[in-house]
Amino acid sequence: MAEQQSIKVEPEFDVAQVRAQFPSLNQQVYDHPLVYLDSGASAQKPDVVIDAISNYYRNDHANVHRGVHKLAERATDAFEGARERIASFINAESPREIIFVRGATEGINLVAQSWGQQNLKSGDEVMITEMEHHANIVPWQFICQQKNAVLKVIPMNDRGELLMDSFRDLLSAKTRMVAVTHISNALGTVNPVKEIVSLAHHVGAKVLIDGAQAAPHSKIDIDEIGCDFYAFSGHKVYGPTGIGVLWGREELLAKMPPYQGGGEMIRRVTFEKSDFASPPYRFEAGTPNIAGAVGLGVAIDWLDGLGLGNVSTHEAALLEYATSKAKETPGMRIIGTAENKAGILSFELEGIHPHDLGTIFDRQGVAIRAGHHCAMPVMQHFSVPATVRASFGVYNTLEDIDALFRGVARAQELFG
Repeated sequence: MAEQQSIKVEPEFDVAQVRAQFPSLNQQVYDHPLVYLDSGASAQKPDVVIDAISNYYRNDHANVHRGVHKLAERATDAFEGARERIASFINAESPREIIFVRGATEGINLVAQSWGQQNLKSGDEVMITEMEHHANIVPWQFICQQKNAVLKVIPMNDRGELLMDSFRDLLSAKTRMVAVTHISNALGTVNPVKEIVSLAHHVGAKVLIDGAQAAPHSKIDIDEIGCDFYAFSGHKVYGPTGIGVLWGREELLAKMPPYQGGGEMIRRVTFEKSDFASPPYRFEAGTPNIAGAVGLGVAIDWLDGLGLGNVSTHEAALLEYATSKAKETPGMRIIGTAENKAGILSFELEGIHPHDLGTIFDRQGVAIRAGHHCAMPVMQHFSVPATVRASFGVYNTLEDIDALFRGVARAQELFG
């Protein structure tokens, strides 16, 4: 008799039950129920994450890896347990490949400086894209200036999609690193990261992926993607601020020098020289954000428990509904119309500055983002000073989108 295969069944997704777990959503703003459409900047936190952080500080706080007393043991177990859960969440081969950082920004800076100082030389090329967040532009500018390397940019079309033929043309034997966003924070474009990795590896380049916008919305499998480094932030996956993850291939991390010096990252110190610990501890100098790691581990478990397939389906329905309403609204221009998009609607409204729109929405209880979204080159491409960005999370509803478009109608009424 053939052995039956176990099939993972996604739990039923009930947005009302999800919303009930977020205390911050149960409030009034200017006498209106809060409609939070700014998860792309930072997601709200469920009770389980808040409780986990509170419990750590109330009961288990001690420094990790350094004490033999019970609280130190419990803190270390919680801290390293979070590392293990995160490794499982992204399908990493080992928890030793998980480095705790302040966020995706620090993770990218770590790779740029540690890997870049060791591997880049004059004339080498680093490639980024036109749609990158500043966090995946400026660190590479720094290291290219320091090493006299060349920074090249993969262009995009007016839908906000990478021009893959141009990418192929730009690749060469001089390409040492390709650093690309998984999902654009300003446009919502989902980039073909597996294809990018394959093409880059063909010329011997390494690939770093900025996954800050991807991790909250879809299942991340770094083994399937095939990249060399992957970074994301805790506060966007419903976890705490000030904590994030850099994943790197163990064989690459083992060859990289420390990013910072101090305690925890050493094996032996004398006044003559220091020997460094193995990864990940080599890159975690000083007392870490223990509570942040604990909270992030719980947030990852909570998000995974919803079923990432459910999350993607729910947010795709929100985006489809919002996009259809935007197309029916006179004077509204969607910025970013890629065929493959995540839950972000960026737009401008004829005759009204995005900052004015943001204020009007706020008075209606609707929290959105208005500005350049730390992606000034994107704004330059589309010849706009800024956009309004509504970004969706697991707790958003179709009624939230209706509230957004009531704000649009109110703005058009005020501005004639």
